[in-house]
This record gives sequence, C-alpha cells and structure tokens, in this order.
Amino acid sequence: MPKGPKGEKRPADVIGNAVHIMQIATGEVEDTTPDDGKDKAAQALGAKGGRKRADSMSPERRAEIAKVVAAKR
Repeated sequence: MPKGPKGEKRPADVIGNAVHIMQIATGEVEDTTPDDGKDKAAQALGAKGGRKRADSMSPERRAEIAKVVAAKR
C-alpha cells in the first residue's frame, strides 16, 4: 500500500483515495494522520508573525521583495 508524505497508509488508486477522503470529511472514518510533532501554539504564533510583518511593511518594500523573489524564479 502506498504511503503518504508523512508515512501514513492510503489507498493505491485515485478513486479509493477520494472515497477515503470523503469518508473522513463526513465522519464515517476517523482521520488517522500522525501528529507531526510540532507545537500547535507555536505554529499559530508563526502564522501571526508573518502577517504582522507584512502589515507593518510599506507597500514599496513589499514590492521590492516581490521583485527579488520573482527574479529568482
């Protein structure tokens, strides 16, 4: 059986995987994805920090950063 990016087992075919996801979404089957070991509070703070940094930056500075990143792609 194929393994997902975090080592979890999942159906081999696309339709079987879609059915499994639908069952998780409707609550027929419990989601058994393993815990990634990261602190949920730290993840939430990290997400807030990025938004706070972007909000405090001037539009010109954000445009500069976007140009540099686009040039690297």
